[in-house]
Amino acid sequence: MTLLPPVSRARRAGPVSRARRAALCVALCAGLTTGLASCGEDPDKGTNGIGKLSATEIESRAREAADAATAVRLSGTLVSKGGTYRLNMRLKQDGGTGSVTSKEDTFELLRVGDDLFIKADAAFWTHQGDGKPGEPPSRTDAEAAGKLDNKYVKVPQGDPAYKQFRGFTEMDVLLDGLLGMQGDLSKGDRTKVGGIRAIKVKAEDGDGGVLDVSLEGEPYPLQFARAGGAGVLTLGEWGLDFALAAPSKAETVDYGRQLPTSSD
Repeated sequence: MTLLPPVSRARRAGPVSRARRAALCVALCAGLTTGLASCGEDPDKGTNGIGKLSATEIESRAREAADAATAVRLSGTLVSKGGTYRLNMRLKQDGGTGSVTSKEDTFELLRVGDDLFIKADAAFWTHQGDGKPGEPPSRTDAEAAGKLDNKYVKVPQGDPAYKQFRGFTEMDVLLDGLLGMQGDLSKGDRTKVGGIRAIKVKAEDGDGGVLDVSLEGEPYPLQFARAGGAGVLTLGEWGLDFALAAPSKAETVDYGRQLPTSSD
């Protein structure tokens, strides 16, 4: 009787192993849902296509989109030589409104054209110091501060505080000053900001700033981590108009002296 050669375990297991490998591949492909396309799918499918561009081109397109926008909401933390500020501002070309919080103060700003108003509680209007040279300008006493509590005060254009406070309401100035990248640019990961697909652009591998640019619709900046840990800002509601109007006389009082500047 002729005996057939035994079938090796490896040969017997071959079809099963191939089936298992195929199933594993399918499972891995299905699990790669981090916002990046996988297993041959086009990662730019359904996007505005800027993910195919170089980092420099993406950053340039984001700036062009921001420059052309008519309005934006900007919020987050800003660290500067003057201190640390938390911003929540809605801005457009002819004005802005929102709040600014520093270490010592919280106040609201409203600008309509060239008319700038500040609104704060009584604590904002009280301050140590008597206005001597080299010292901060004096704020007012408790009684007068009570009259200013949560009222709008119009900031005279000749007041030293006008330029500082207006800067928080200038859309173009604020964006140009805050969105600066420092160093060579490179493309980072695909991500999401507020549910919107985005791609990161990094300067000096992140040390010079990280900009998240929208992959949906216009390539607007959606988030920016400033160089050197100088704050993280979120940008949204691009092009969404909002009403701006000067406060009524009943909401407004006259400070009658030099306004205090914000301090940290």
